[in-house]
Amino acid sequence: MVKEEMKRILVTGATGNIGREVIHYLCELDQASEIIAAVRNVETAKKKFPSVQNLSYRPFDFENEELFDTAFENVDILFLLRPPPISQVEAVFRPLLLSAKENGIDKVVFLSVQGAEKSTVIPHNKIERLIKSLGFRYIFVRPSYFMQNLTTTLLPEILKNQTITLPSAQAKFNWIDVKNIGEATAVLIKSFEEHHNNAYIITGEENKHFQEVADLMSKVTGVDITFKSKNPLSFYFRKRKEGITHGFALVMTMLHFLPRIQGEPEITDDFYRITGKKPTSLAEFLERVKDEIKPSSK
Repeated sequence: MVKEEMKRILVTGATGNIGREVIHYLCELDQASEIIAAVRNVETAKKKFPSVQNLSYRPFDFENEELFDTAFENVDILFLLRPPPISQVEAVFRPLLLSAKENGIDKVVFLSVQGAEKSTVIPHNKIERLIKSLGFRYIFVRPSYFMQNLTTTLLPEILKNQTITLPSAQAKFNWIDVKNIGEATAVLIKSFEEHHNNAYIITGEENKHFQEVADLMSKVTGVDITFKSKNPLSFYFRKRKEGITHGFALVMTMLHFLPRIQGEPEITDDFYRITGKKPTSLAEFLERVKDEIKPSSK
């Protein structure tokens, strides 16, 4: 039996939705490798992974270049994502990737987004092109719209007002569970040599617009949740008024407006081909999180 090669895999965004799932599945799938969580606060991060055995930690901050070199030392594969508030590709990601290159990393798995290759205005497109231009061997993971947006970004409004307000009108989104993204990504990282210099579109099996999703949420929670569409300009200014940064407000606006002019998302079988499993359905996900998303009845 051939012994598996020991790899050092650095996971950025380790304590976020995606990073946690990538670490969870990597630790299950790849006992031979050292998984390293790149985190702002090591002690705080350790509390989030109490039962994970083969996990080490390194201080890291996307906006602190002084930490890059020590974080990237002796790393074989970098799992890279873009934190939602960070949209400055040249200011943040170029120095980050140059440091990775200078420290001998030549393999990058980047969490992009479905359609990134066609939309030159979004940061993911620019980061993909930057990774290629710097000569990395890469895998681009392009998931569709996260089901977990309903339990994170959109949740405060759902709980407070029983509404979802977005500039998406009747545009359809493809819905994918972050757990599915984490599992597929972990398989791709573990088998990097088989998959490098390719992009994978990780989708669920359903395209639904937000009115359909609000109806499904109402059915699951027993509380009437309504969808309101807003024009993109007023949505952007509403987000700014709520204290959201220009970059994040712009990305949120584009993410929910562009599907109106892009047409219905492609549904792929990439998740099944990578994992041999079917992706989570939206109904299954909502049932799983119904206690989190159930507003108090007015």
